[in-house]
Amino acid sequence: MDIREIQNLIKFVAKSGATEVKLEMDDFKITIKTTTEGTESTTTYVQQMPMQAAPQMAAPQVAAPVAVDAIAAPASDDHSKYITVKSPIIGTFYRKPAPDKPMFVEVGSTIGKGDVLCVIEAMKLFNEIESEVSGKIVKILVDDSSPVEFDQPLFLVDPS
Repeated sequence: MDIREIQNLIKFVAKSGATEVKLEMDDFKITIKTTTEGTESTTTYVQQMPMQAAPQMAAPQVAAPVAVDAIAAPASDDHSKYITVKSPIIGTFYRKPAPDKPMFVEVGSTIGKGDVLCVIEAMKLFNEIESEVSGKIVKILVDDSSPVEFDQPLFLVDPS
């Protein structure tokens, strides 16, 4: 479909009184929206469809995390001597057992193996996350009451 055919289609839709027309062909998609109150404002969206839609649409989603990992890699080199405590489950991260209670750990806290570092709520169950190492909390990587993913870094611990 060339530009002249698209212009004729827009004029036809405007004269017909239709408020919206969608046309999908093998290699493109057109949506034409008009107003009905006698005004001649017309909105047209023309989208060229790629030949292989699924693989090309997935490519940008894969490219973004790779770029983020490339940026994050130099930062992790600075923390190579630290142990990263990661989330064992998906849920909501809490730094204290209850709103009126003190935090489990702060930056600079000395922890031992088996000490509770935080709580992750998953499906209305509060799961205590215990330390598998002894050391000192160097950095807390997640804000309180934030959602966390499986294997997401939560704390940096200096084991020395």
